[in-house]
Amino acid sequence: MKLELKNWLTLILLAVIWGSSFMLMRRGMFTLEGETIFSNLQVGAIRMSIAGLFLLPIGLYHLNKIKNAKTFFSILGVGFFGNFLPAFFFTYAQNGLSSGYTGMLNSFTPVFTILLGSLFFKNRLTTIQLTGLMVSIIGVALLINAGNPIQTTKTSSWPHLTAAVSATLCYAISLNLIKYTLSDVNPLHTTALAFTFTLLPAMGIAMKTNTFNTIQNNPHYLEGIFYVSILAIVGTAFAVVLFNQLTVNTTTLFASSVTYLIPIVAVIIGSVFGEAISSGQVISMIVVLLGIFIANRRVKKRIKST
Repeated sequence: MKLELKNWLTLILLAVIWGSSFMLMRRGMFTLEGETIFSNLQVGAIRMSIAGLFLLPIGLYHLNKIKNAKTFFSILGVGFFGNFLPAFFFTYAQNGLSSGYTGMLNSFTPVFTILLGSLFFKNRLTTIQLTGLMVSIIGVALLINAGNPIQTTKTSSWPHLTAAVSATLCYAISLNLIKYTLSDVNPLHTTALAFTFTLLPAMGIAMKTNTFNTIQNNPHYLEGIFYVSILAIVGTAFAVVLFNQLTVNTTTLFASSVTYLIPIVAVIIGSVFGEAISSGQVISMIVVLLGIFIANRRVKKRIKST
C-alpha cells in the first residue's frame, strides 16, 4: 500500500475513533436516562489508568530509549499535554456541552498547531497559510457565538468552553513536540513511555476521587466501566500510537487535520443519541474547516514540489 494512501486511511480511522470518543465520555459519566455513573474526574482518571496499565509493559521495556534530558522532557510533555490534561479537560467540558458541539470545538487544534509551530519551532507561515488561519479564527468565533444545544439538565458556560479549547491547545503542543523533538523515536515507544509517566498521577486521582467506592455503590458502574474501557484502549492507547506515527510520517498540519472529520463523526453519533445541532453551528464549522483546508492544501503542494 502506498504511504500516502496509508496516511489518509489512518487519518479517517482516527476521525472515526476520536469522533466517537466524546459520546463514550458522556456514556461513562451518564446513563441514557441521565443518571450519573462517574464524575468527570473519575472518568478521566479511569481512562488514563487503564490506558497506562495497558501500555505499561511496553513502556518499562523501552525505558532505555530515553538517552538524554531532552528526550525525557519531550516524552513527559507528550504524556501530559497530549493525553493526561485533555482527558480531564474534555470530560469536564462534557458536563456542559453536547458531544457534537465538543467535537466541533476540536477544530481549534490545527489553528493552535500552526501558531505554535510558527512561534516556537520556526515553521514559517506563507501568505496563504495566514489567510487560512484567519478564516479559521473567524469560523471559531462564529462557532462559539452559535451556542450549544445541550440535551442535559446542565447548562453550558464559559468554563466548559475554555476547558475544551484548552484541551486542543494541549494537543497542539504535544503534536509539535512529537514532530520536532521526537521524530527519531518509534511512535509506539513514545506513546508507551508517555502513558507510563502519567500512570501514577492518574491512579492517584482515581483514589483521591473515591472511584473504587463509586464502583462498589453505583449500580450502573459496569456500564460506565465498559464505555471508558473502550475509550481508554481503543480511543486512547491504540489511537495515540496511530496518531504519533502519522505525525512522524507527514506534517503537523496534516496530522492535526483529523479535525476535518472528527466534528462530522461526533455530530452524527450525537444526533443518534438525540443531541440537537443548529444551522449556525454547521455554517461556523464549515468556515473553520475551510480555513484549515486552505492552509493545509498549500503545505501539501509545497511538499510535493520539493
